Amino acid sequence: MVRNVIEIANRIISLSRPEFGDIISNLKLQKLLYYVQGFNLAFYGKPIFKEDIYAWQYGPVVQEAYHHFKTNSIGGIITDTVDYVELSEEESALISDVWNVYGQYSAYRLMIFTHDESPWKSTQINDIITHEKLKDYFITQIKE
Repeated sequence: MVRNVIEIANRIISLSRPEFGDIISNLKLQKLLYYVQGFNLAFYGKPIFKEDIYAWQYGPVVQEAYHHFKTNSIGGIITDTVDYVELSEEESALISDVWNVYGQYSAYRLMIFTHDESPWKSTQINDIITHEKLKDYFITQIKE
C-alpha cells in the first residue's frame, strides 16, 4: 500500500523525544522522508508514499509535507499535534531503522549529507528527484 506522506511524516515525528530536547524541525523531517523513501525503494522496489520529492536549495523536500508542517518553523514539530495511523510491520521497521541511523543528526548535517548524494546532485533545483534515481542510489547504500 502506498501511503500519504503525512502518515509517514507523523510516524517519523512520533519517534522524536522533545522532553529530552530531541525535537524535529521541518527541515530535518524533509531529509528523513527522503531517506525513508529511498530505502523503501531499494529494499522493496516501491515507494512508501505517493508524493514526489523535489530538489530544493536546501536539499530534498516533499512539498505536501513541507507546507503541512511549515507553521512549526525551526522550533520543532510538536508531537501531540500529529495524528497517527496504523502502519504495517514492514513500514514501521523501515522507518525505525532510518530513524536509528539518521535521526541522531541535526537538520543541517542531514542537509550536508543529501547535498553530497547523487539523487540531489543530479537533479536540477525545483525538479522531481525520480524514483529511479533514488532506488539506484539507495541500493548502493544497503550493507549486507
